[in-house]
Amino acid sequence: MGYKNEDEIKRALGIDSWRHLSKDKMIRFAAMMPDMSTEVALKIVEQFPAFKDFAKDVVGAMEKTYESTLTANKQSQKHFHRACQEIRDILKGELDKDDLSWEEKKFIIEQIQETGRMEFQKDSENKQFLSVNLKRVLAGAGAALALGVAFVGGKVMAESKDSPDDSLEA
Repeated sequence: MGYKNEDEIKRALGIDSWRHLSKDKMIRFAAMMPDMSTEVALKIVEQFPAFKDFAKDVVGAMEKTYESTLTANKQSQKHFHRACQEIRDILKGELDKDDLSWEEKKFIIEQIQETGRMEFQKDSENKQFLSVNLKRVLAGAGAALALGVAFVGGKVMAESKDSPDDSLEA
C-alpha cells in the first residue's frame, strides 16, 4: 500500500482539508484508492461533506450539459433544414420560368436534388453526434455510479470485517 495515512493523501491531492476536495480531485482520490488501505480510505470517505450530494451534482451537471447540447443541436438542425427549404423554394421559382433552356432546367433540378442529399448527410451526421454524446453522458453517469458503489462497497466490506458473524467456529 502506497499511502499509509490521511495526511499523505491530502499532500498528494494538494489540499489541507477534505472540505477542499473538488470534483477533479475527487476523481484523483478515487484513482488513488487502490494504493491505500481500506481502513484509511473508509476513514476519509466518512469525512466527505455529503458524498451523495456530490454524486448528484456531478450527474446533474452532466444532464444540464447534455440538455444544452441537445438544444443547441436542435436549433442548428432547424436552421440548416430551413435554409435548404428556402433554397429549394427559390430553385422551384426559377424552374417555373418559361424561358429556360433544357440545360438550365437540368441544372436547377440537380441543385434541388443536391439539397436533398445535403439534408440526408446532415441527418446522418446528427444521428451520429447524438449517439456519441449519449454514450459520453452514460459513461459519465456510470463512472459516478461506480464511484458511489466503490465507496459503499468498501464501507460494507469494512463493516463485515468487524462483524462477529465472520468468526464462525467449526
